[in-house]
Amino acid sequence: MSASRTIAAISLAAIVGGAGYWAGKNDVGAALQRLIANTRMAAEAVPQPEGTGAVIYYSHPDALAEYSAKPKNTDDGRPFTAVRASEDVSFDGTEAGTPMAEGGDGATERKVLFYRNPMGLPDTSKVPKKDSMGMDYLPVYDGDVSDSSTVKVSPGKLQRTGVKTALAQVTTVTRKIRVPGTVTLDERMVSIISMRADAFVEDVADVTTGDRITKGEGLFHFYSKEIATAGAEYAAEMRNGAKSDPNSGASLRLKNLGVPAATITSIAAERKVPQSIIYTSPRDGVVLERMAVSGMMAEAGDILFRIADVSKVWVIADVPEYELGSVRMGANVSVSVRNVSGMIFRGTVDLIYPEVQMQTRTAKIRIELPNPEGQLIANMYAEVEIEAGAGNPVVAVPNSSIIDTGDRQIVFLDKGEGRFEPMDVALGVRGEDMTEVTKGIAAGDRVVVSANFLLDAESNLNAALSALTQDEANP
Repeated sequence: MSASRTIAAISLAAIVGGAGYWAGKNDVGAALQRLIANTRMAAEAVPQPEGTGAVIYYSHPDALAEYSAKPKNTDDGRPFTAVRASEDVSFDGTEAGTPMAEGGDGATERKVLFYRNPMGLPDTSKVPKKDSMGMDYLPVYDGDVSDSSTVKVSPGKLQRTGVKTALAQVTTVTRKIRVPGTVTLDERMVSIISMRADAFVEDVADVTTGDRITKGEGLFHFYSKEIATAGAEYAAEMRNGAKSDPNSGASLRLKNLGVPAATITSIAAERKVPQSIIYTSPRDGVVLERMAVSGMMAEAGDILFRIADVSKVWVIADVPEYELGSVRMGANVSVSVRNVSGMIFRGTVDLIYPEVQMQTRTAKIRIELPNPEGQLIANMYAEVEIEAGAGNPVVAVPNSSIIDTGDRQIVFLDKGEGRFEPMDVALGVRGEDMTEVTKGIAAGDRVVVSANFLLDAESNLNAALSALTQDEANP
């Protein structure tokens, strides 16, 4: 509608309002009727530019929010005003009926297909109307939407909404899996001290549980009748001129009874059996358990000491079942413990245990860590970060480009000239910044990484409107 006609309508409404108030106060209906008639004549006397183009709808002659797709009369018998294409309001900065050039053959007029709800609701109208808040419905023109899901955005709106894009690229996708863990001893570095024959224990060393000992350090002395008998036989062989052979009958018997090699050599050299034999530590480590007591009778197989080498330890971490697919053997691991603030211990995944715990639905993995200073203590709580992800380069996109609805995952492809197309994708490993895409797009495709939720809303609206208009066309 032209500006002059709008001004005239506003003036008419103001005069009529004032006249109505005056009439109510003075009860002079005849004077009011004459005033309204004179005002209409004055408004009609204002020259109005002629509209061009086809008649697209009819509006109320008093500029009220009432429209009709066909000719219509008001309640008092006045005809609705025809609105031509050039007089319609445009929301894109151009007149609705402005000719659009096509090739070199001339111009054609844009046709309004329907009007859609300004708030994005799936509500359309064949004629202009207002919503419950007084906002005008937006016109949708022929050719604006080529695909029910494709979104077309003007350059100005692109800048205002902050749409940004990035390229899908081939890269390595990694991320951190943070899980709890527990420090444990390396079970391969634990030794148990026991006798292979019945023996009496004497002179136990002054070591207790928790003490550190070194390899070859004496633990206790013992006397065994069986070992003394085998040693006497070996000494007799040596006195009779037999050669010292570690694989000879008596020598081998002493070895099988657990007599230290140094003691066997001493018997061969001195031709006699010592009154008691010293038992030495087989490794460096920490005394985990001491059961030996001076004067006790130890039967074969009784545990006298348990010693563990703590120069290397394990960390057993509990990984949720759904994360197991992202953990691989040899992956780098960072471990931190609370008693050593700020220090990070680094190792690798040494083993993934082939079992899932029924109660927690977690699987255990093992990490080997060097512990030369003994800072890691058995049963200590640890915080574990595992580098997980694809080992080889894959096609990946930024995390922000993916819209995950639960049932489907989509990205918006930038097709150029303000057109954006939603594309269903299949995802792989999700990293800290990038996510692997196994199906749907290729390296080099440009995807939307910012304001893609606005495009998704617009795409869903376009699809809904397309379905509505199709239903209206084919009742």
